[in-house]
Amino acid sequence: MRILLGLLLLNTALFSAEIPAEKLNTLVGALTRLGPEKVNANPRLLEALNKVLDATKGTGRFVEIVSAFKLADRNDELLKLAIANPNNNVGVDSVKVLMSNKGTRLLKGALKRENEGEAISLIEAIGNTVSGSTIPILTVGLDDSKGRTEVRKAAVRSLAKFKQGAQALLDRAKSGEIDSTIRLTAATELNAVRWADVRAQAAELVPLPKGREGTSFAPIAELIKRSGDPKRGQSVFFRETVMCSRCHQVNGVGIDFGPALSEIGTKLSAEALYESILAPNAGILMGYESWTVETKTGDEFYGLLISDTDKTLTIKTVGGILNKVDKSAILRRSKSKLSTMPDGLQQLMSEQDLIDLVEYLKTLKKK
Repeated sequence: MRILLGLLLLNTALFSAEIPAEKLNTLVGALTRLGPEKVNANPRLLEALNKVLDATKGTGRFVEIVSAFKLADRNDELLKLAIANPNNNVGVDSVKVLMSNKGTRLLKGALKRENEGEAISLIEAIGNTVSGSTIPILTVGLDDSKGRTEVRKAAVRSLAKFKQGAQALLDRAKSGEIDSTIRLTAATELNAVRWADVRAQAAELVPLPKGREGTSFAPIAELIKRSGDPKRGQSVFFRETVMCSRCHQVNGVGIDFGPALSEIGTKLSAEALYESILAPNAGILMGYESWTVETKTGDEFYGLLISDTDKTLTIKTVGGILNKVDKSAILRRSKSKLSTMPDGLQQLMSEQDLIDLVEYLKTLKKK
């Protein structure tokens, strides 16, 4: 240990303001092996740690180091990362570390700031943790003291990403606390979740408005014969209420969760496209089977199993966020026979919307 400490101090003394990339991994590894107690007790080691942090600002490595050494004095920087990266692991992990670093008050305060765009981004990052422990924070956005509609809608969308949050919205609906400003957003989100019991309650408490036709769609054989507008179908694909782009990418645009659709028109016939939308559980691609992981603290992660090691599981949840779960914290895990694509998407569009959407998907072919 003395040799390791000596080498570390020597290397640190030789460094200028910038740490060479080839030395960074060595420094991080040495500091990690020494551990928070030894590093925090030695001013020279603390200096080395701060040099490493400065060299890794804005990256996932920075977040990992702050977490490992429980550096609450870096909470403001984590907050900035969360706001700047709401839909990737740098931002989402920043929120998780903030909460473990007693940063809940900081998060709540940030949601009350004047900058509406930053508040919305932070709410998205918080929601992407899919943790029940975030409900009190997201409630600040839901009850936005400034009455900003888009902030409140963002809070609804984030709460609906995990079952405890969805249930919190339903509880509000029961007590008449879902006002007209956010009612359609709540109806859209809650009637499209994967939990059947939540959808059943939502259908009663916050039902979706009827489609223009108000009737069941025609059979697929009939839909195939009808004409559609691919340009209009593209707008349907990216429409907030239909939510296709929340899980699929087209030519790099959208969220990387489900299969990329940039060449789907080459791979599937019109009939298969209709079936995949109207009956997503009829055929699930290998590698896109859904898993549910429940933790002993009550959190639930639902999505794709990305890796399974001796110590951790990595689940990619809706939104494309990678969540590492310690196996020691898992209560149960199960593989579902259902697609990660929610059933009942047709309820979010008219029959002509569906026809236009399929016409657009048919144009997405291999170049």
